[in-house]
Amino acid sequence: MRVLLMAYGSRGDIEPMAGLGVQLRALGAEVRVCAPPDFVDFLDGVGLPLAPIGESLRATVTAAVTGTAPPPSATTLPQRAAALFGSTYDVVAAVAEGCDAVVATGSLPAAAAARAAAEKLGIPYTFVAYFPTYLPSPHHPPLAWPGRPLPPEVTDNRVLWDLNTESLNELFGEAINSHRAPLGLPLVDNVRDHVLTERPWLATDPALSPWLEPADLDVVQTGAWIRPDERRLPTALEEFLDAGTPPVYVGFGSIPVRDAEGVARAAIEAIRAQGRRVLIGRGWAGLGLIDDQDDCFTVGEVNQQALFRRVAVVVHHGGAGTTTTAARAGTPQVVVPQMADQPYWAGRVADLGIGAAHDGPTPTFESLSVALKTALAPETRVRATAVADTVRTDGATVAAKLLLDATGRDGRPVSA
Repeated sequence: MRVLLMAYGSRGDIEPMAGLGVQLRALGAEVRVCAPPDFVDFLDGVGLPLAPIGESLRATVTAAVTGTAPPPSATTLPQRAAALFGSTYDVVAAVAEGCDAVVATGSLPAAAAARAAAEKLGIPYTFVAYFPTYLPSPHHPPLAWPGRPLPPEVTDNRVLWDLNTESLNELFGEAINSHRAPLGLPLVDNVRDHVLTERPWLATDPALSPWLEPADLDVVQTGAWIRPDERRLPTALEEFLDAGTPPVYVGFGSIPVRDAEGVARAAIEAIRAQGRRVLIGRGWAGLGLIDDQDDCFTVGEVNQQALFRRVAVVVHHGGAGTTTTAARAGTPQVVVPQMADQPYWAGRVADLGIGAAHDGPTPTFESLSVALKTALAPETRVRATAVADTVRTDGATVAAKLLLDATGRDGRPVSA
């Protein structure tokens, strides 16, 4: 049994796929991975060799966020989509030779390319989402795409999803079909539904992020795909943690920010005002210290599963993985959402009572001080501890078994 996993996106897209890959391998499957080249070292470290797609995603995203490159417009986005489809298809089609299934997530054009490769090879394709609002439902509106804001006068979610269909067809339809036609594949008239399929998977925890019924899709919610991390914390970090009361952690993962120095200053000063020590995660934002006082420490790539159990609060961007890891640790959170699904996760943290949702992407001393008071309140810690006991850890195992059972553990498709 051979499975190809394709994820085009940030660390938050790659990490769950690694969790699935590790579980598939434990069940005897051979796993191949296609993703941006930024993650070659990470995937090698968990025994999943990478076939890279395109150029550095970190460099591209950082340039766009920091203003050193122009943001994609409605006219250039289709061109970028066509290029991404082409580069993804070439890699996936080559690596998927001899595979029995393809699982894809991330950028819509890249996932469309993965599906095209699966169709051409005649093997099953599954799309996975890491948050419910990526999937059409009458219970929530779609995400707004660059240059395509949701009309504020429209409040009916079904109408908004119809508009979403039109937008995605305009942005990506020609790019996708111009590549499918030469491959002898039928053209698609609904890009979103083609990529998602009628039965997508949802890799989120049911307690943290439930899928609401009734809905238009036959969604399979597996639970979050968590890769157990057994790495020890660095010695210097252990010494800092042991030297005083639990610090407040601040990190934005693989999300760049426009004013890293300003964000770090606002966070450090707000945390100090609460009488707390500070632990800064550098991440793609490049956050750092603002002085040489010994109440602050910085870390790079680290075992967050172990670290978050040792801190007082986790201040972060609201990625699905970071939110779930902090929730599993029973640690209160302050979510400062930057883009995409992150406002959704900020809302879930607030609704569950396990932390605070910051209003907007730019933290200030005043705004963070208010959020930290909520997160540091004793009742928030009690609630976070209680919710931690409800978070499942078997999502990747559930998904791996479903995939193997669906295709036949010997690689032959199961008859309907």
